[in-house]
Amino acid sequence: MSSPTETIHRVLDSFRIETPSWGYSDTGTRFGKFHQPAAAIDLDDKLADAAHVHRLTGCCPTVATHVLWDFSPGTDAAVVASKAASLGISIGSINPNLFQDQIYKLGSVGSPFEMARDQALAHIIDCIKLGQVTGSKAVSLWFADGTNYPGQDSIRARKHRFEAALKEAHGHLAKDQILLVEYKPFEPAFYQTDLADWGMSFLTAKKAGPQAKVLVDTGHHYLSQNIEQIVAWLLDEDMLGGFHFNDRRYADDDLTLGSIDPYQIFRIFHEIHLFAWERGGLYPEIEYMIDQSHNLKPKIEAMLQTVCTAQELYAKAALVDHEALLAAQKKGNIVDSELCLKKAFNTDVTDGIAAWRASKGLEADPLIAHRATGYAEKAAAERSKRRQELGIATEHSYA
Repeated sequence: MSSPTETIHRVLDSFRIETPSWGYSDTGTRFGKFHQPAAAIDLDDKLADAAHVHRLTGCCPTVATHVLWDFSPGTDAAVVASKAASLGISIGSINPNLFQDQIYKLGSVGSPFEMARDQALAHIIDCIKLGQVTGSKAVSLWFADGTNYPGQDSIRARKHRFEAALKEAHGHLAKDQILLVEYKPFEPAFYQTDLADWGMSFLTAKKAGPQAKVLVDTGHHYLSQNIEQIVAWLLDEDMLGGFHFNDRRYADDDLTLGSIDPYQIFRIFHEIHLFAWERGGLYPEIEYMIDQSHNLKPKIEAMLQTVCTAQELYAKAALVDHEALLAAQKKGNIVDSELCLKKAFNTDVTDGIAAWRASKGLEADPLIAHRATGYAEKAAAERSKRRQELGIATEHSYA
C-alpha cells in the first residue's frame, strides 16, 4: 500500500488544470467592472500571465481562449499557437461566443430565426477548425439560449434545433477533438434555459455523437444541489468531459474554488478517485478548467489560489481509504463510512504537496513565490503606460 506522500506525488503528476485567458483581463458583472493596473490588455498579455502561472505551479500547461475576445478577425491562429509554445504553454479549449452579437437576442442555435441559427452554427464550426490549427483538443460550448416569458417560443422546437446544430457541428470534429456541452439552470434566460441541467446536456451530447461529453461548471447549480451525484452518474455513463472550476454562494458567482465550500469540491474529487480505484487505477480523461471572474482579487493571485486549492483537495481526496470505505458500506456502517471521507479531508497535505513541488524544481508556495518575483508590479507599470499610449481610459481601484 502506498504511503500518503507517494499517493500525493502519483496523483499530482497527472493532474492538469487549464487557466482561462479571460481570467487575466478586466472582467466584471452586469453592474460594472473594477479595473486593475496589472490586468492583461491583449492576448499577448494573457499568454504571458498564463505562462507565469504555469512556471509557478507546474500544472497549468494550457490556456483556454474565448473567440471574439481573443481571436479578432484576421488573427493568425497558427501564430498565436507559436507564441504560446515559445512561452512554454499551449492553447487549450476553444470557447465560441454565442451570446454577445445582437442577432442572438432570442438565442443562437435555439433561436426561432434561421439566420441567427446559421450564424451560430457557422461560428461553432469555425471554432472547431480554429482548434485544429492551434492543436486544441476541446471546443467548450456554453449557450445563453432560452426564453424569459411563457409562450415566447416552443420549448420542444428549441430542443430539436439544438440537437440538429450540435449533430452537424460534431461532424466537423477531428478524431482527437471533443465537444464539451455545458449547462446552466438560469441567467440570462429566466423562464426556461434550453440546456438547464446535466440531463439536458447529457441527452443533447448523446444525440450529437460519441465525441460530445458533458461539462460540469461547479457554479451552475441551484443551492444544495448534489453535484458529486451528478459527477458519479456521468462517470458511470462515460459522459463526463470536463469541469469549469469556481465556487458560489448563490449560483454562478464565479468565486475562487473552495472559498465557500471546499468539502464539496473534495467530495467531487473523491467520486473521481473512487471510480478510478474501482477500475484498477485507470482514470477517465477529464478536462479540468478554471472559469472565474476575478473582479475584486488580483488576477494572478486569484488564479494561483484556485490552482493550489484544487491540488490540495485533489490530493486529500486521493487519501480516502477505499477498502475501508467499501467494508464499512457493506456492513451498513454509516458512521465509519462518513469518517473515511472526513479523515482524508482533515489530513494536512501541505508537506506532501511541497515535496512534490520540490521534486519538480518549484517553490513550496506559488503565491509567495509570485509575490517575490515582482511580476504584478512590473506588469502594472508596463501596462498602465501602454494603456495611456493606446488611449484606454481607466480608473483603477485604490485597493
